[in-house]
Amino acid sequence: MSLAIEISNLHKMYSGAWSPALDSFSFQVRKTQIMGLLGPNGAGKTTCINIICGLVKRDKGKVSIFGKDPANNIQQIRKEIGVVPQQIALFGNMTAWENFRYIGRLYGLNEATIKERAHNLLSRLGLLQHADKRIGRYSGGMKRRANIIASLLHEPALIILDEPTAGVDVQSRALIHDFLIEYHKKGKTILYTSHHLDEAEELCDEVVIIDEGKFIISGTPKDLIEQTAQQTNCKKLEDVFLHYTGHSVRD
Repeated sequence: MSLAIEISNLHKMYSGAWSPALDSFSFQVRKTQIMGLLGPNGAGKTTCINIICGLVKRDKGKVSIFGKDPANNIQQIRKEIGVVPQQIALFGNMTAWENFRYIGRLYGLNEATIKERAHNLLSRLGLLQHADKRIGRYSGGMKRRANIIASLLHEPALIILDEPTAGVDVQSRALIHDFLIEYHKKGKTILYTSHHLDEAEELCDEVVIIDEGKFIISGTPKDLIEQTAQQTNCKKLEDVFLHYTGHSVRD
């Protein structure tokens, strides 16, 4: 089995915290798979992503991205991954074109390549007519779509999306959803977090549920629904999620 991501017994404890952000957490993502990383607020999803990207150091455990450890090979790994964070990682006082030109240069792309790739992505995600507007004047959905474009200019083999449709309208969510399916069909791997469990159920080949930094369960949405239905009245992925993580509100 060819793996894009391999996480084994990952542990992270932040200074001053009462409990670990990640507690012997393990999971795998196969190449060309869409994997959903699901969990309540504070479950450890973003910490896991930050460790994968080399932004946070792990305390213990194994991390392998396309066979490389980010602790020792982060520059090589960053060429192979694109990260769409929860926050908008663009300059609000610059236009979309200016943002993408700046980001493309950081990846070592020439002007012609940046222009071609940005044009294609802007067109596909419905932003071409707004390319000369400052990002600060974009709506929430437009910013989310521009955020995705910025992460794909270098055509990464793996894209990691942390709540890519949070706070967007139905139309933008549908456009992003359809685009990700198209991107996946090109042989790309996707790691995706979301609180929209109906979206995850439709989009993901497999999901892993994490809570309190620990692995809870993984499987295809269909299999998890069928397995959980044997224990409770489970009809959709949201029911599975609530069954394993509870109904208590998380801050």
